[in-house]
Amino acid sequence: MLPIIVMIFLFGMISFVTNLASPMGDILKNQFNVPNWMGTLGVFCNFIAYAVMGYPAGNLLQGQGYKKTALIAIIVGIVGVGIQTLSGVIESFGVYLLGAFIAGFSMCLLNTVVNPMLNGLGGGGNKGNQLIQIGGTFNSICGTTVIILTGILIPEGIKNAQISNVFPLMFAALAIFAFAFVVIALANIPEREKKVQVSEGKSQYGALSFRHFILGAIGIGIYVGIEVGVFNVLQKWLQNPDLNVLQLGVGGNAEAIAGSVAATYILAMLVGRLFGIAVGGKISPKTMLGAVSTLGLGLTLAAILAPASVMVNMPVFKNSAEGLFGLASVPVNALLLVCIGLCTSVMWGAIFNLAVEGLGKYTEKASGIFMVMVCGGGILPLLQNGIVDMTDGKGYLTSYWVIVIGLVYLLYYALAGSKNINKNIPVE
Repeated sequence: MLPIIVMIFLFGMISFVTNLASPMGDILKNQFNVPNWMGTLGVFCNFIAYAVMGYPAGNLLQGQGYKKTALIAIIVGIVGVGIQTLSGVIESFGVYLLGAFIAGFSMCLLNTVVNPMLNGLGGGGNKGNQLIQIGGTFNSICGTTVIILTGILIPEGIKNAQISNVFPLMFAALAIFAFAFVVIALANIPEREKKVQVSEGKSQYGALSFRHFILGAIGIGIYVGIEVGVFNVLQKWLQNPDLNVLQLGVGGNAEAIAGSVAATYILAMLVGRLFGIAVGGKISPKTMLGAVSTLGLGLTLAAILAPASVMVNMPVFKNSAEGLFGLASVPVNALLLVCIGLCTSVMWGAIFNLAVEGLGKYTEKASGIFMVMVCGGGILPLLQNGIVDMTDGKGYLTSYWVIVIGLVYLLYYALAGSKNINKNIPVE
């Protein structure tokens, strides 16, 4: 039971450490006086590590097993978060980026090992799947929490924010990593039996021989970029003191409200995942991806075109003179963008299912390529923040045309690109 609990915590840590990089963008921007796109380099480094580590992670898991790979991932995580903490002490932008890059290695390794480990600890079957779903739920909760806490921990306004403001979150991450290392080192982790394979000579085919897989791999990169980009730019827009889109007076805490609204997006993803679990056995992945892409496209276009002067109330953590929690007025655009979380929540599973359909023996290698393409989570937010810079720091909503293009691609993939036109390739 203890190893299971620790693995669920590590499932949450993946989201905790990854999502911390997003609100850190504005902290870096203001502390080191850099443009928006440079502030987003922390997110970029965190995700581009997947492109470097995706294939090696799979090989490491195959060669060293679950336990050793998990321990290596935790050590790398401690080093990465430790370097990020050090960057706050010595006030170095470059050192923070190095820490974010190394932390990305850890997140890639943990992503590779946590799912099969939880499944193995549960004995596979329904119990193993149930544990993975619990882990996914905790992943969403931790992702929501870290963004809320980041906003609350910046009491003097985003312009005066420092890396040191979020030290409590970094210390918590280090403590959980250390505890997880001890437990896993002492625990008996079930390993999958290694099968001796008879060499059949090098095949002329591979996962990349399938058009629908190539398009699906691109789709995964775009999907992760959409998921991260929506709330990354949303939080920056709402807490920008020069725009004051929240129309707050003296004593208002824009950072806490912005963090809460962005966190609600991740909470919406949790709701969407639970809905996806409930209807997943009744709706095909093609239909599901097509439906959520269409809905997401409509919500994004509405958010871009709606007047930001129209305000709606949302429950948030204010952390102000009015109290810790309550209702706050936010632009209707923000509410529309938050609802996109309901759509992105089920995209990974649908795209993965469509992309590996009919791959047979090439499925494992295809999974490794998918992990590499997670780097899209660093590329699309970088493009969005570049657009913000090119519009004199005002075009936050304009940057969501990047999201529109991404959703159009995913809709195309659902309707046509996911069709397997390479059925003549032997896969057994």
